Amino acid sequence: MTAEPISLQSYVLGFVFSLILTLSAYFIATEYWLAGPHLLFTLGGLAALQAVVQLLFFFHLAEEESPRWKFYVFLFMLLIAAIIIFGSIWIMYNLDYRMMPKM
Repeated sequence: MTAEPISLQSYVLGFVFSLILTLSAYFIATEYWLAGPHLLFTLGGLAALQAVVQLLFFFHLAEEESPRWKFYVFLFMLLIAAIIIFGSIWIMYNLDYRMMPKM
């Protein structure tokens, strides 16, 4: 099986999508368009979209000979990322609760 050559158009399109997602996350956070949990979930969603764009346009995940195996690797990566992110938030919340004096 021969793989089709990757075009420059794919990289440019991925770059444009990545730039749009990055700038939208930046302006949402710096211009205070959202606050609290809405900001957290929006930035998390934009980060997940950014990961999908990176995998599709730069790593060409969907164009592999064994996409099922790559999909399992992708799901495992998501599991590890979720453990790290939510575990870190849980640890920071617990430390904040135990270390800060009562007001």
